[in-house]
Amino acid sequence: MNDISTDEDVKLLVDEFYKKVLADPTIGFIFTEVVQLSWEKHIPVMYSFWSSLLLGTNTYSGNPMVKHFQLDKLIPLTKIHFDRWLQLWEGTVKENFSGAKADEARTRAKNIAGIMQFRIEEKR
Repeated sequence: MNDISTDEDVKLLVDEFYKKVLADPTIGFIFTEVVQLSWEKHIPVMYSFWSSLLLGTNTYSGNPMVKHFQLDKLIPLTKIHFDRWLQLWEGTVKENFSGAKADEARTRAKNIAGIMQFRIEEKR
C-alpha cells in the first residue's frame, strides 16, 4: 500500500471514511438525522481540513471546536461517539494506506478526538 501523499489520497481517505460513518449505527445518525449535513458542503471542508493537516496545504480555515460545541447541544457527544469515530477513521486509514503519513493521520485523529471530548465535557 502507498502512503498518503496527494490530495487525491486525502479525498479517497475521507470518502471511504464517510461511507463507513453513514452506515454506522453508533454515529451515522448524528450526520444524517441530527444535523442533516449538506454533504456537498461538508465533504470539501473535510478534504481541506485533512489535506492541511497531513500535506501542509493550508487550505482549511475554520474552528472545528465551535461546530462540535454546537452539535453537543443537539445531542450530547459521549466517549462512545468519539471512540467509534476514531475506530472507523483508524480502520479506514489502515485499509487504504501505509507509511509515515498514514501513521500521522491516525495519531492526529486520536489527538483531535481526545481534545474535542475533553473540551466538550469541560464546557458542560
